[in-house]
Amino acid sequence: MSIKSDRWIIDQSEKNEMIRPFARDQVKRTELPHGGSRNVISFGVSSYGYDMRVSNIFRVFKPGDTKEVDPKNVKPGLYQTIRADDYLLLPPFGLALGQTVEYFKIPRGILTICFGKSTYARCGVFVNVTPFQPEWEGFATLAISNMSPAPVRIYSGEGIAQLLFLQSDQVCSISYKDRMGKYQAQLEPTAAKV
Repeated sequence: MSIKSDRWIIDQSEKNEMIRPFARDQVKRTELPHGGSRNVISFGVSSYGYDMRVSNIFRVFKPGDTKEVDPKNVKPGLYQTIRADDYLLLPPFGLALGQTVEYFKIPRGILTICFGKSTYARCGVFVNVTPFQPEWEGFATLAISNMSPAPVRIYSGEGIAQLLFLQSDQVCSISYKDRMGKYQAQLEPTAAKV
């Protein structure tokens, strides 16, 4: 198994639309609509990965009267959908489901592994994303946990996690698409399904 380089990521994204929208370079500043620019939490191609962004749509966990959460039977109303055009203020020990800005189409011989960005980890925020299976496609749902005792800003449209692309020495016989995986082509932050 080998890790894929920036050259491969660029080639696959430009020729096969593996990632769209796609940032060919590491973006650290962005232009403002009315002039000027500002620093952002970086996103785009890195040496051996791609730093993906979180969109402005979040589903924030609201514990309320919930005594337990059953992943086999997620109750309606467990999450509140919030549109956060600049940032989401994630409460202490809070959980939100986010969605990537990017839509992914993973090639058949590739598996991805994702890690949260250190900028957030150093503030007590952890991002969990399961591996993208061969031939999975869609907007990724991100589980964003604030493990700190203070609220933390999660910036919409900025980098949140890095994706690494691993190529197997043998192509799988059944891909995620072949088995009609339940999260295939998801278009919004999606809660657990069984």
